[in-house]
Amino acid sequence: MSVVPPIAAPAPSPSSPSSPSPFRGRIGGDARSGHYAVPRRYRLHLCLSCPDCLRIAVTHGLLGLADAVPVTLLPAVPDAPGGGHSALVPLYEAGAHRYSGPAAAPVLGDGWTGRVVSTHTPDILHDLARRFGHERPGRPDLYPRAAEAEIEAVALLCERGVDGAARRAGRAGAGAEEREEALATLFGALDALEARLAGSEWLAGEALTAADVQAWVSLVRLDTVHRLHLDAAAVHRIAGHPRLWAHARRLTAIPAFGAHLDLEGIVRRHRADCRDREAAGAAVRILDWAAHARREAVSSSA
Repeated sequence: MSVVPPIAAPAPSPSSPSSPSPFRGRIGGDARSGHYAVPRRYRLHLCLSCPDCLRIAVTHGLLGLADAVPVTLLPAVPDAPGGGHSALVPLYEAGAHRYSGPAAAPVLGDGWTGRVVSTHTPDILHDLARRFGHERPGRPDLYPRAAEAEIEAVALLCERGVDGAARRAGRAGAGAEEREEALATLFGALDALEARLAGSEWLAGEALTAADVQAWVSLVRLDTVHRLHLDAAAVHRIAGHPRLWAHARRLTAIPAFGAHLDLEGIVRRHRADCRDREAAGAAVRILDWAAHARREAVSSSA
């Protein structure tokens, strides 16, 4: 498998799903690919207050890759220009001559070359699952071939219908018409996810998949960030999806999910980045995420 060369161009917003990824290398199946799966060759650099990084951290935990692909955790609030991390600057500079964009997480780095392999979250997730994790005993197949279309459908619902719509609905400069259109899209996406759980324990297929990881991260973001800029009526409608929020509670009780939930870091990063005013929905909490994460910690130590 060929390696896509890095693009030395700045990314406008590291946390935005639509931001281009400056590095798009892939991990192949054997030595002919250049980057191939070797335990401890690669290292992940993650910031758990970032939704993309949180998805990768949960996936990494579910696959039990702590030894095969070590992780370096970065501060919750980026300390370099443009939402970057100063600790990642050497990797970016080694990977692209005169790179001028932010040294943002997530990063999959190659310890053999000291360079960035990829900053593209979907590629990193697929490569972790298919090159390192899916054949490990007792580990889930997060991208089963039979459920690929469903996983992609849930991903689009989360990215555009939940994350994107909630962001537009809470934007300070949004007019009434734009806000109503965004809320309608948000409620429609939540309705669709709720319907998926009507006859199934999982969002795609018959077992835990990447679709559940993606939806969980979107719900965390919705309740801990986007909710703060919505009115109380909208938040009550968001909360009115009992199967979906019960699913979020159940996932939080799984160690790979709850253990990576840095609520304080999410709040600090949001306060550092956000200049919008809070709305009445800020007072309407949907889930007590910390309590469910504590239950996970107690049950796993019992």
